[in-house]
Amino acid sequence: MNPAHAPTVGPLLVAWQARAGRHDLPWQRDRSPYRVWVSEIMLQQTQVSAVVPYFERFMARFPDLPSLAAAPIDEVLHLWTGLGYYARARNLHRAAQRIRDEHRGVFPQTFDEVAALPGIGRSTAGAILALALDQRHPILDGNVKRVLQRAFGIEGNATVRATEQRLWALADACTPAENVATYTQAIMDLGATLCTRRKPACVLCPLHDACSARRSGRQHEIPAPKQRAAGRSRVSKFCYMLLMRDSSGAVFLERRPERGIWGGLWCLPEFASDSAALAYARNHFSEVTEPRPLGSIAHAFTHFDLEIRPLAIECRRARDAVMETGATLWYNAGAAAGAARIGLPAPVKQLLDDIGQGIL
Repeated sequence: MNPAHAPTVGPLLVAWQARAGRHDLPWQRDRSPYRVWVSEIMLQQTQVSAVVPYFERFMARFPDLPSLAAAPIDEVLHLWTGLGYYARARNLHRAAQRIRDEHRGVFPQTFDEVAALPGIGRSTAGAILALALDQRHPILDGNVKRVLQRAFGIEGNATVRATEQRLWALADACTPAENVATYTQAIMDLGATLCTRRKPACVLCPLHDACSARRSGRQHEIPAPKQRAAGRSRVSKFCYMLLMRDSSGAVFLERRPERGIWGGLWCLPEFASDSAALAYARNHFSEVTEPRPLGSIAHAFTHFDLEIRPLAIECRRARDAVMETGATLWYNAGAAAGAARIGLPAPVKQLLDDIGQGIL
């Protein structure tokens, strides 16, 4: 497609959205800047099918911005458990508090104000204002980049500054002056459902006739797949986690630092060796039993695989003051009524759920 024909993209996608786009997503009902904002943050690096149940539970607990701003961060992380990329949840909570304090609790409606909030960049800010308020702002998330690169035959890595600038210019040229919310939903839906990374459904695409990649038979080459560095394979790591339980069945947890993997979540103490885990247990807890290895747990991160080797030990609680800080707690997974609402890494949550159900 010639860049001069970019203005034709909008009407084609708006018409396609009316007949084939998605219309029943939960954030499309009772649409508001707050609901759209939460959905856009959840959708960053996460597929719609995974987000829907999390969004619905989140809205049930935090139906509006004041309720989110007033909530403890642990409750926010609790509802985010399993969704991953937990910095998104912390930024969402910080942004809600800033809106409460700096915008009188009303979600801002200018691009610069929205883009200045934690966790919101140029594309997300544009998407929120376009979808919620029909303001004309181009967007350029991963799906949109792929659609534009194929439609206009743009080769190269979209993260290279010159290529990205070219794609932003095309995104702006394609965005119509009217029906902006419909168009924005359409181009996101197109990338998510038809113009997919693998096996694009070109025959159903509204840009089929004009698409440069399709016409040249290069839709499987554009955009070029990310190349793994020569000789570099996926890294595998392992760690030992201490599953320390007292006589009541409560499990000892530590809050992880905000930066890094599982930032801000409550986790089992982690060690490089079983001997280090046992030494820690004997130094900090009373009447420690011999460790009982449990089955290993495999967990995949974006750039590496982690094997968790849990060691179960019984004890009579902590015997020193270091265990009484705000960075540690005893969590009773079997006492549903008394269990704290906290954020947990998915594999740790599974372990604690198994304990609560008497499996371990």
